[in-house]
Amino acid sequence: MSMTSPMATDVKTRAELALNDEFLRKAVRFTTERLRNGKRSASEELPHWEAWRDRAREIRLHTIAHLDYYLNLFVENARANGVHIHFADNSAEAVDISLKIAARKQAKSAVKSKSMVTEELHLNEAFAQAGIEAVETDLGEYIIQLAGEGPSHIVIPAIHKNRYQIAELLSKEAGEPLAPDTTVLAGFVRKKLREKFLEADIGITGCNFAIAETGSMVLFENEGNARMVSTVPKTQITFMGMERIIPSWEDLEVMATLLPRSATGQKLTMYMSGITGPRREQDMDGPDEMHIIIVDNGRSLQLGDPEFQELLNCIRCGACLNACPVYRHIGGHAYGGTYSGPIGAVLTPALNGNVEEWNDIASASSLCGACYEACPVKIPLHDMLVFLRRRKVEQGRGDKLEAAGMKGFAAIMANSKRFSAAIRAAQVGQKVVVRNGEITTKLGPLKGWNSYRTLPAIAKRTFRQRWEAGEIAAQSAVKEMDPGIRERMEGIMQQRKKRGGDSS
Repeated sequence: MSMTSPMATDVKTRAELALNDEFLRKAVRFTTERLRNGKRSASEELPHWEAWRDRAREIRLHTIAHLDYYLNLFVENARANGVHIHFADNSAEAVDISLKIAARKQAKSAVKSKSMVTEELHLNEAFAQAGIEAVETDLGEYIIQLAGEGPSHIVIPAIHKNRYQIAELLSKEAGEPLAPDTTVLAGFVRKKLREKFLEADIGITGCNFAIAETGSMVLFENEGNARMVSTVPKTQITFMGMERIIPSWEDLEVMATLLPRSATGQKLTMYMSGITGPRREQDMDGPDEMHIIIVDNGRSLQLGDPEFQELLNCIRCGACLNACPVYRHIGGHAYGGTYSGPIGAVLTPALNGNVEEWNDIASASSLCGACYEACPVKIPLHDMLVFLRRRKVEQGRGDKLEAAGMKGFAAIMANSKRFSAAIRAAQVGQKVVVRNGEITTKLGPLKGWNSYRTLPAIAKRTFRQRWEAGEIAAQSAVKEMDPGIRERMEGIMQQRKKRGGDSS
């Protein structure tokens, strides 16, 4: 699945497949609920949570606004530390640079820690075509690699699988049945990967944050595999999105406080590694040679864009996925790209600069704003989804039937007589499809809605109709209202009397 070419099916078809997968729905619902509860508890324990969010947003806004300065500072300091720095405009360049490094080292195998950028670049496939074995060492990534799938979640790649499915995958790899017990399964993976660590010619990592003031890169993890990847192989290649910069270690304190709490509900990840260059003479371990590939791949398209520049503030915590009611029902693969959930629905078309190819995933949202409330750096993703939908319409790619329907809706709502007539017609017309006070038919435009829920019937007598039929009762009810509202309602009633009862 390419970052620049979505799945052949549309998002509705993919979502329907997910909704019909009971295993997936249970697994995603269970894990996202656990993560949401963990985040809630962790944020409540931290005093002044909103102040921390405001500070994190300020850091990211400032850094992205001065990205050229901080990138140059990082590069200067990293090179002074002995790091080889490379710049890649797109995914093809990034992959090519890494393959040339591997060829120069005559590498046959590589171990990888978790990295969404390498997923974005489809690095594993490129290495396989070059005859180099690239093994994922994060447990979740290892599982989906065996399954031949992409990540379903930014933080927990195999969120869509339960232990029975995982046991089946690992049993095939082991060549013998493994019990669906987490201790047994983790023990097998641990033994298998230790061999890979010792054999690997290259270690490949992502980068959570890059510290401009010292030229250091920082990794957050819980399994210790990233530390093995960055210390055992003789050559390390780090793929870094160009926006991963923060100015100082002091700023890292803010991010290290918010990211784990937002991602998994932890106060701090089990391992946080700060790497400043390759191994020195006095160091016991570490790579002899270290490369950092700074990847653009569409990120610079957001710079200067008043609607989407804040997208680069994202710290990849996954909190928006856990909060999103759409993601919690359909999982990540239904979004069709590397990134899923609200951030994926915006990031994927934005990075590609191609609304045409990805014109459906921006609609896979209720626009409830839960993603904004969950985001530790306050990215207004719900607004960005509206902006994407607007661009889609402005480019002439909107649904013509939907556009006609909205024009008709606007015409009815703009005139009280048309609105009243439409209500009366609907009250009569709905009788053939109403059962027990609900519209359950799956015909025409109601099919999508009623496939998974029911539509309440229009009331036999609307509030407006009841109001006109019982003015005395309405006046009685008005007396119990808030004084300000009562005054306004009494004024409206007086105007109605002057117009002879006209409800308009």
